[in-house]
Amino acid sequence: MRGLRDGIPIALGYFAVAFSLGIIAKKAGLTAIDGFVSSFFTRASAGEYGVYTLVALSASYAELVAMCLVVNLRYLLMSAALSQKIAPGTSLFKRVLMACCITDEVFGISIGHEGYTPPRYTYAAAFISGIFWASGCAAGIVAGGMLPSNIVSALSVSLYGMFIAIIVPPARHDRNVLYAIMASIVLSGLCAVMPLLSQMTPGLRIILLTVVISAVVAWIRPVNDDTDGEN
Repeated sequence: MRGLRDGIPIALGYFAVAFSLGIIAKKAGLTAIDGFVSSFFTRASAGEYGVYTLVALSASYAELVAMCLVVNLRYLLMSAALSQKIAPGTSLFKRVLMACCITDEVFGISIGHEGYTPPRYTYAAAFISGIFWASGCAAGIVAGGMLPSNIVSALSVSLYGMFIAIIVPPARHDRNVLYAIMASIVLSGLCAVMPLLSQMTPGLRIILLTVVISAVVAWIRPVNDDTDGEN
């Protein structure tokens, strides 16, 4: 129930974002059923946008898979981080299923769960948000662009508010987290305009920044892990 509750704000934001993706899918020739199924099993805005763009160009399946792997490679890092929040003894099947549920937002609330994150919490949040994401895409295909783009953009603001709610509380209690967030904001902006880095896909830039910033912060300000009196 807690997973469903925490997943509702994500679901509402997903519906608005997926609605705009549905409009793109409509232009690519997808039906509402096509959009619902593809969205439910993808749930990645950048990945889906790339997929629908390639579908419109009649690209091969190999190109679709390769593009999704590159754009969504950041989820590999999220899975590695979330593995530290899973209780020892959790079966491999449950771990893999949790990895399949990861999106940026579901990862955020799962990693923020107090103590170990129960698999059913992630499942519930992913289910409710995934249903709304897929439904939003299908609705966008049916609507075919009837709503003005500014209204769709306004509806998606709730996702940004949720991200702020995730990062602000830890930053208030730990200055190291605050410094990492500030570095992420500054470096992300710089990388988006720098000659070579700006040509990389957003997914690859996220991976690069995540690895570099987290490694530097972990090296400068490591977290003490007390085990049998040893740090």
